[in-house]
Amino acid sequence: MINPGRLDRGYEKYAPEYEKKALEVLRSGWYVLGREVEAFEQEFASFVGTKYCAGVANGLDALYLAFRALGIGKGDEVIVQANTYIASVMGITINGATPVFVEPDEYFGIDPEMTEKAITGKTKAVLAVHLYGLSCDMEKISGICKKHGLKLVEDCAQSHGAAFEGKMTGSFSDIGCFSFYPSKNLGCFGDGGAIVTDSEEYLKKIKMLRNYGSAKRYYNDEVGVNSRLDELQAGLLRVKLAHLEVLNRERDEIARAYLDGMKNPLITLPRIREGCNHTWHQFVIRCKKRDELMKYLKDRDIGTIIHYPVPPHLQKAYGYLGKKKGDFPIAEEMADEVLSLPVYNGMTSDEIRTVINAVNNWQ
Repeated sequence: MINPGRLDRGYEKYAPEYEKKALEVLRSGWYVLGREVEAFEQEFASFVGTKYCAGVANGLDALYLAFRALGIGKGDEVIVQANTYIASVMGITINGATPVFVEPDEYFGIDPEMTEKAITGKTKAVLAVHLYGLSCDMEKISGICKKHGLKLVEDCAQSHGAAFEGKMTGSFSDIGCFSFYPSKNLGCFGDGGAIVTDSEEYLKKIKMLRNYGSAKRYYNDEVGVNSRLDELQAGLLRVKLAHLEVLNRERDEIARAYLDGMKNPLITLPRIREGCNHTWHQFVIRCKKRDELMKYLKDRDIGTIIHYPVPPHLQKAYGYLGKKKGDFPIAEEMADEVLSLPVYNGMTSDEIRTVINAVNNWQ
């Protein structure tokens, strides 16, 4: 089976380095908020192009803590695209704020025009989600936020190394949020996440909140949470970060082969926004007969995934928002048509050709 979620080959590529670092951390005797976390925070901030970074337990916590640090809560509205993963929305609602959904653009990012139209007196922030490895139109989104005095948060869970006009995702906003879930381009070997920012105030707030609301041991300023990137994962992330550009180039080569080789008029291939690089966290096609194609590929031992079959506004968890089918037809049509094809580090030329041929032969 050509599995889109395959991770073992990515590990094998740098196995000796990972294993050396794991033993180094295990033998250090220090496992929480130590030298590895501090070093990773510095290295990742430098990579993204921000002044600061704080490691947290996962991507959802990064979002939750970002909005909390910004003081956004009950009675406040946050604009977010309707086609995103539900965790993006949970980062808003866990704080008591209300998500205001808008349609995505043709590149799966938040639509700037729709965003500006959705602004009300209660709007406090915009959450731009860089889906599948491609940046949103950050020039327009940043301009809208500055014009209306809104906070801007980026969900970069799928965009490690992606840039808009040469500037990294995560560096356009008040706070950028990252997940290091194992399947991400920069994935660890368990859960992990981080926030990046140029604000020392937000950094201190998040570091305090992630550690039980304590800036000084046993002295608690607020009711915080336990959300700390551990030493082992930080160390392993440092290894992978050193190779991320190579790993992203490999994914790009796979995607270019797909783009050049797939010639089936029944599918729509992904496009790259002008001025952007695509890091291909997912290679997402669209197909009117998506479920038939998915079954056809499965019968030929080619795995696929739907990212995502149900938009957040139609999920039972958000039934209280009162949204219904038809409210966001573009996002809903995407949910019915999108299909992620296999793209992973260590994918062989034979596997790539197998996927291309299968897609082209489907009728």
